[in-house]
Amino acid sequence: MKLNYLRLGTTAFVWLLGTAIVSGQQLADQPEINLNDLASFKTPGQTWTLAGGVVANLNEQNALTFTKGTGVLVNLPTKKNNGSDLFTVGTHGDLVLELDYLLAKGANSGIYFQGAYELQLEDSWTKTTPLASTNGGIYERWDDSKPEGQKGFEGYAPRQNVSKAPGVWQHLKVVFLAPRFDAAGNKTANAKFVTVELNGVQIHDNVQLFGSTRGGAKESASGPLRLQGDHGAVAFKNIKISKLNNEQLNSRRGGSDADPILIEAPVNTMIRSFVDISGGPRVVHAISIGSPQKVHYAYDLDNGLLFHAWRGDFVDATPMWDGRGNGSSRPRGTVTTFFKKPAPTLAKLADANAAWPADTTGTSFRTKGYTVDTQDRPTFQYNVYGAKVTDQIRVTESGEGLIRSISTDKPVDNLYALLAEGSNIEDLGKGLYLINGQSYLKFEDPKTKPVIREVNGKKELVVLLRGQLNYSILF
Repeated sequence: MKLNYLRLGTTAFVWLLGTAIVSGQQLADQPEINLNDLASFKTPGQTWTLAGGVVANLNEQNALTFTKGTGVLVNLPTKKNNGSDLFTVGTHGDLVLELDYLLAKGANSGIYFQGAYELQLEDSWTKTTPLASTNGGIYERWDDSKPEGQKGFEGYAPRQNVSKAPGVWQHLKVVFLAPRFDAAGNKTANAKFVTVELNGVQIHDNVQLFGSTRGGAKESASGPLRLQGDHGAVAFKNIKISKLNNEQLNSRRGGSDADPILIEAPVNTMIRSFVDISGGPRVVHAISIGSPQKVHYAYDLDNGLLFHAWRGDFVDATPMWDGRGNGSSRPRGTVTTFFKKPAPTLAKLADANAAWPADTTGTSFRTKGYTVDTQDRPTFQYNVYGAKVTDQIRVTESGEGLIRSISTDKPVDNLYALLAEGSNIEDLGKGLYLINGQSYLKFEDPKTKPVIREVNGKKELVVLLRGQLNYSILF
């Protein structure tokens, strides 16, 4: 399958320099929207407030709790007050927008560029087939005069669903090109989403907008950002703004002229290759496991380590098989990294706060490969400290994440498991932990008592392994 890249030509320069009648405060003239107060917004409704932090309830629809402070913009509708949309005081034409957003379970929101063109925000956590109405979609235009079933048109689904779990921060980057009008007010060029990236993955490329989406304002050369506030609980932070430049309009994305070699996973699929950890080293004995639920993970056979997982499409094997290749493959979806560098999952410690070994030296580690079940799902096996370890990882049936079971065939004194690391690990109660704001770890037995320890300025989650440990990772 070949990815087709479109180089924007001289037309883009004409649009960039063409007639664009604007007035008032321009959003692109400021580096960010200040969230120390609500002064950047017009008459915010009662459901909008500022907070220092926010957490979702995975068991309740549209439920967010937040702490006092500033820096996070929160919309929390109630049964008595459904909420209202929030408009910026400043307006914009061409714009590069980056922000982080967090959705409650079942929540629905959106961002309208110039108040007219909506990018959908929705809790689309486990959906395998994206639509224009799911997270990251460009919402439909609407015509009430058309027959039922045909009223919506020109909506655009994201290329893949790379949405994260409710209560997890998601990152959006949008390069937006405003429509052009002549001196008489006639539109001479359509607006465009030049590129839209969700959680580091490009989901739209050079999409032309022929008119306002449903519920959007009339097209104009300039308009406010509009945050939808009457559909569900949502939070925003780190709202950064910049102007377009010629490189963003004309650069060819992708960085290679090679025809990409893309591997899908319509059934459970495995591929052996080198795999690079984001911000870390290369894992040279790695195996990537793909699933039809669009949830995948990679495992380090040298350490018994589950080091990252991702949601969306499976693997790009171009670096491995194009030309002479370098032996590596890379995830195609949005990656959640659990560890920045390889380390043994299991180690004997004097106590829960003792230093974790950097490698398997002294552990008698010896890999025994893996067995495969009738659905082609591997169970990893290795020896450590004289015991046989069985490490079974499965994708949950509905695609929320992974279920893991680690067991030994004989007791090993003071054997601990290293399950997570990050800048922050929060105990949410009842066996549920929020890791680095990017994933959840949930113990099957809520009475399991792990230790959150601090090592060199970061947090680690370790737990004593007594024969068998069962937990899930939700992301």
